[in-house]
Amino acid sequence: MTRPLIILTNDDGIDSPGLAASAAALDPLGDLLIVAPNVQQSGMGRSMPPWNDGRLTETTISANGQTWRAYRANASPAQAVQHALLELIDRHPALVVSGINYGENIGVAVTVSGTVGAALEAAAFGVPALAVSLQTDPAHHMTNDASVDFRVAAYFTRLFAARWLNTEPLPDVDVLKIDIPQDATPDTPWRITRLERRNYYRPLRPARSTLDGEGHIGYELNPDLTDDQDSDASVLLRGMISVTPLTLDFTSRIGPDVLHRILDRAGAGEPLRRDQAAR
Repeated sequence: MTRPLIILTNDDGIDSPGLAASAAALDPLGDLLIVAPNVQQSGMGRSMPPWNDGRLTETTISANGQTWRAYRANASPAQAVQHALLELIDRHPALVVSGINYGENIGVAVTVSGTVGAALEAAAFGVPALAVSLQTDPAHHMTNDASVDFRVAAYFTRLFAARWLNTEPLPDVDVLKIDIPQDATPDTPWRITRLERRNYYRPLRPARSTLDGEGHIGYELNPDLTDDQDSDASVLLRGMISVTPLTLDFTSRIGPDVLHRILDRAGAGEPLRRDQAAR
């Protein structure tokens, strides 16, 4: 019996211990095709930088005494997924897993995340996807620090991947975004969540004396989050695993008629012609 094909990628790069931990977790579930950026690509979102030449170099990654063939891609995370799906597969994949990421991906800033961007790109090809992130100290966000323990995150990666493989496609659910507390155990509970409406990390004004000097924008945990107890931020910060269903459809849920009326009233007497057949 042919095992399901699982594509594995990330945004921390091919050398990330989080990627290797995912490979070890997913290997019992299917055949792995590992394609990941050749360098750190955090913060790339779902971008398609034209300067990446797409060069693919065969390599290997190892964990727990196992070794897997992999591809080092001169590509963004989303581009790595494209190369996998357009050039490297021999059958339709059952699942794409992005991660395990250094650092949680929470709230409205998920559009910045290369981890989530790769998963959304897979979904755009019609492949179900997981985006898995481990809460870490911000000092680890741009590193491949081997001191970070991915064992529990790998356990939940396998758990949710196995369930996603056994689930029929769901309407309006393209990606499961999974965020795991840094002190989680296999007994840590999980909850279905929605995105926090405020920035989980708030940007910090650059510390520079002149505008033509270097001005890196830092960030810190936002102390002014909403009081939504079902948000991914709230659930994670209370020590539970956050599982957020995401959809490619960014369309607002406001009714078209309601929005038409609001825009018409806001016109201050200035006519705005619209399609009368629209409902």
